[in-house]
Amino acid sequence: RAAAMAAGMAAGRGSSMVGARTGSLAAVLAAVVLAGCIGMQRAGVHAFKAEEFKTCETSSFCKRLRNTNPEERLSLDPESLRLDSAGTLHGKVKIMQPLQEAKENATVYVHDALDFEMRAYGSGILRMKMSEAGRFEVPLVIVPELQKHQIPLMRTMVNKDEERFGFGDSEVRIKFASFEMEVWRSHDRLPVMTFNRNNLFHFERQIDTSVETQDWSETFRSHKDTCKKGPNAMLFDVSFPGVDHVYGIPERATSLSLGVTRTSDGKETFLEEPYRLYNLDVFEYLHEHPFGLYGSIPFLTAHRAGSTSGVFWLNSAEMYVDIWKPSQHKDDGTHSQWISESGIVDVFFFVGPSPADVSEQYATVTGATRMPQLFSLGYHQCRWNYKDEADVRGVDSKLDEHSIPCDVVWLDIEHTDGKRYMTWDKPHFPDPKVMQEDLARKGRKMVAIIDPHIKKDEKYSLYKEATQLGYLVKKHDGKVFDGWCWPGSSVYLDMLNPEARKWWATLFTPQKYQGSTESLYVWNDMNEPSVFNGPEVTMHKDNLHHGGVEHRDVHNINGYLYHLATAEGLIHRGEVSANMHSDRPFVLSRAFFAGSQRVGPIWTGDNTASWDQLRVSVPMCLSIGISGLTFSGADVGGFFGNPDEELMTRWYQLGAFYPFFRAHAHIDTKRREPWLFGEEATRRIRNAIQLRYSLLPYIYSAFAEASERGTPVMRPLWFEFPDEEKTFAKQDSFMLGSAILVSPVLEQSTQNPRGTVDVYLPGDGLWYDLHDGTVYDAKKIRNSLAAKVSLETIPIYLRGGSVLLRKMRPRRNTAAMEGDPYTLVVVLDRDLGARGEAYVDDGQSLQYESDKMFMKTHFSYENGELRCKVQYKNVDLPNSSIERIVVMGAPQKITQAKVSDAQGHQTVNVVYTASNIIVIGKPPVAIDRDWSLTLH
Repeated sequence: RAAAMAAGMAAGRGSSMVGARTGSLAAVLAAVVLAGCIGMQRAGVHAFKAEEFKTCETSSFCKRLRNTNPEERLSLDPESLRLDSAGTLHGKVKIMQPLQEAKENATVYVHDALDFEMRAYGSGILRMKMSEAGRFEVPLVIVPELQKHQIPLMRTMVNKDEERFGFGDSEVRIKFASFEMEVWRSHDRLPVMTFNRNNLFHFERQIDTSVETQDWSETFRSHKDTCKKGPNAMLFDVSFPGVDHVYGIPERATSLSLGVTRTSDGKETFLEEPYRLYNLDVFEYLHEHPFGLYGSIPFLTAHRAGSTSGVFWLNSAEMYVDIWKPSQHKDDGTHSQWISESGIVDVFFFVGPSPADVSEQYATVTGATRMPQLFSLGYHQCRWNYKDEADVRGVDSKLDEHSIPCDVVWLDIEHTDGKRYMTWDKPHFPDPKVMQEDLARKGRKMVAIIDPHIKKDEKYSLYKEATQLGYLVKKHDGKVFDGWCWPGSSVYLDMLNPEARKWWATLFTPQKYQGSTESLYVWNDMNEPSVFNGPEVTMHKDNLHHGGVEHRDVHNINGYLYHLATAEGLIHRGEVSANMHSDRPFVLSRAFFAGSQRVGPIWTGDNTASWDQLRVSVPMCLSIGISGLTFSGADVGGFFGNPDEELMTRWYQLGAFYPFFRAHAHIDTKRREPWLFGEEATRRIRNAIQLRYSLLPYIYSAFAEASERGTPVMRPLWFEFPDEEKTFAKQDSFMLGSAILVSPVLEQSTQNPRGTVDVYLPGDGLWYDLHDGTVYDAKKIRNSLAAKVSLETIPIYLRGGSVLLRKMRPRRNTAAMEGDPYTLVVVLDRDLGARGEAYVDDGQSLQYESDKMFMKTHFSYENGELRCKVQYKNVDLPNSSIERIVVMGAPQKITQAKVSDAQGHQTVNVVYTASNIIVIGKPPVAIDRDWSLTLH
């Protein structure tokens, strides 16, 4: 166990677990082994050990099904098809004559056919389910409201070979014998996508284990999986005609546009490792690899000019996805093959046609982003670990001393009493309540880590109660599962059990979580789950959950369910509070699944202080965002290693534009708070963070759009310019909302002797440098700009035709900004027009949702007139005034402006700050009332 513990620590967080059993021989041995492990790391040995994790070749179900012909042919029985009164199509998928002659001792199956169901939902969603009784179906991901969006399938054509059904402006064409299914949009030349075009569909039916006595167990690195139910895997393919680029299926550190995993020279097929979806605790992951990381969203987006579509498989078991292009002919497009170990086929097809349409369709199924608290969009200061209350107060004081805005200070695992979560290490944190209250008085919050493993200790109330209630995961033999993590011997809550989730949600009140306050929020780490002495550093697949469900079926939703229950706990805390309404929960999670966007943010895990990891953080966050989970970010500076001044500066300048903005560091790294890199570096980092804060009204409005429509906040260029092919593979720049283009510096200066960044400015319109207002005509420069850079800033551009809100007064945090007036920035296009929207609510409570307490305002500029129109208002604002209006690209010879509103007319002065920028100071206008301003 000592060796297992040490190996686990090397795959996790270093030396912190040493002493979990202080004084024991196990602890001593662990320390000795661990010292060797850490010594090798520090000597430069690469930490990622591929042999500790499975590949397709060592995953029996993937090896069994990949690149092989199905043993049985499946077809849709036309005689079984019927439409019910709601327009849902029901039928049976028959098992045809096996491709090979049946053997004498043929396998005995429980079912001889699969149940088939198809239904449609408004705005272009088609759902297909195939299963057999007794299989696990993923709970709590599909939103309950989906049912009200159902529309009937309408039979449009039928003959002996196929049947067609219309839904909205789309159609599905089903061929019976081959079970090929094409999805079409009206007037398109090619189908949007095709199911089973390659005739690969295979479904391993449940074996009658009362008759079959075969041993299906398998072993990986000494870990045995009993596989008592036998083979239960399935495979299907989905093709996207005319498509060259597909995206998504996170999480992994790889390119935005996914590369192929299968190629052919016409005679032979060459296989590379497929993309894996299996949530794992991966130590110092590689920066370019198909290997799956901490979260999984089985959602693939396909894009070509004029068409965006998507496919989502609701399945939480281990999965592999292949991508290939069968030929150079463009119409053949891109093909995908999906293999899962268990579960059912429950596939959603999204017909688009625009990127925003696909985002909205996915959000209709799994929910849109929960509107975050405003403080959570500020800067977060974290380290493993701030060692005591004096350290926390010192960090808080230094932030103010250096005028660095910050909303949250974080505590990692060392703040607990021996890794017993929801406790405090009293010698170092003797009065945590006062510590939190001191931060709260200055408008700051605190986040404390709570991991899913529970230390086995009869004196630990959490362990005792969970054990007595029977809320723990069990081994295949029915005994409670005992795994190793930070505390040493640990047990794991069974979050598939609804009663366990309800119980967990009651534990976050200050009365139960002693030492906590209502300004303390939560960080769920290690929830893949991480098990240091388990197979692939996780839980055994034959472990048992509520209802006898095997862990293999639920693995990828384990972290999501834990995340969900924790967030419900913070909501419950507010419901029983005498001091406040329920506020929006803030819970950061490392593991995630489809639906996590409704719960809270995630981060990209244990990255490294390197330029490679800085670069790959952009496509990682973009991939997660277009897969529905927009509230994400990478650890600024890299979790492992020691960044130098240049890398740290560039990471802050990029991180200021991540949706989630947190700096974090490993316990063995040098201290690296923003003021520790010298005066000049501190100034640059402060400027980057202050820029983030000045843009928070705009960022918050972008989150409101994500909450309403599912659109990502941080989005690829092609999302805004879907017909521009040069943007389809761009991953070194991105859009923040629809109005800001960010082109970070991703190369060390020694690798860039020219001192420039090649910026692609898409479209044929105008772009304005955020820093100095210089205007660039994308059409004239042919979209290409060699932007001069220094350490001071990175290239950032405002899109002509946009209007955005800012708050320009430097403050300590978002709470201090609450009463500040706004700056309205109008960025004109070549036709001297612009438009934009702003969203405002109280930034904290759930009343934006329950009582519709928010405000939406529309701004437009046309023919020299700026208009503000309040579209909806049901909230009181501390300060709604606009202290200045900035117009970029203003025509020459403007000398004055006239404001008109319900109170009458008033003339105000105009000042030119540059040849094309005017500023109107202190206009008598606000964002919560209608007015117009005319330039003369």
